[in-house]
Amino acid sequence: MVKIGLLVEGHCEEMILSSKAFKQFLTDCDLELVDRIINVRGKNNLNTTIARSQAQILRDQGAQWIVVLRDLDEMATAEDARKEVIDGNDILVCVAVKELEAWFLADSETLSVIFKTNFFCEFPELDAKPVDQLKRLSIQYRNRGIDDKRKFTNLMLNAGFTVERAAEHPNCSSARYFLTTLQTLASAN
Repeated sequence: MVKIGLLVEGHCEEMILSSKAFKQFLTDCDLELVDRIINVRGKNNLNTTIARSQAQILRDQGAQWIVVLRDLDEMATAEDARKEVIDGNDILVCVAVKELEAWFLADSETLSVIFKTNFFCEFPELDAKPVDQLKRLSIQYRNRGIDDKRKFTNLMLNAGFTVERAAEHPNCSSARYFLTTLQTLASAN
């Protein structure tokens, strides 16, 4: 069993990676989370003393690898985004394109349940602001907007959202890369 630690930039990432479905994915991959998901509360904190000390705590608890999940946001490339995160031989950085909410757009099954229609977003990672797209869609299909990303994340999780389903979308490569990175860690042991 490979022991890992997870660092994220925000609450929604923390909620998704703390979900039962994601924990089951880790178990199925023979990965053990050494502690809770560490939320550094903002992407600007991913390259600070806070992130370094949290990473060290994870190492002290036995983490062999530390995986960081952050959004691409307005950065030009994933490599640019990775440069703004702590580095180390045991740190792997995965970047959600453009925002984690693109992964929601990629989970057609869950959004079909929430929107009560047959929903499919062909290119979930092309929208510069997926959360704005979700707000528009929510108004269109539910007659109510999204005023709180955490509430919408809860709604997605309660309706069955999984990173695995998002990764199955043919045009959601960042979710697929994230899961593949984790699977590779497990298989390298």
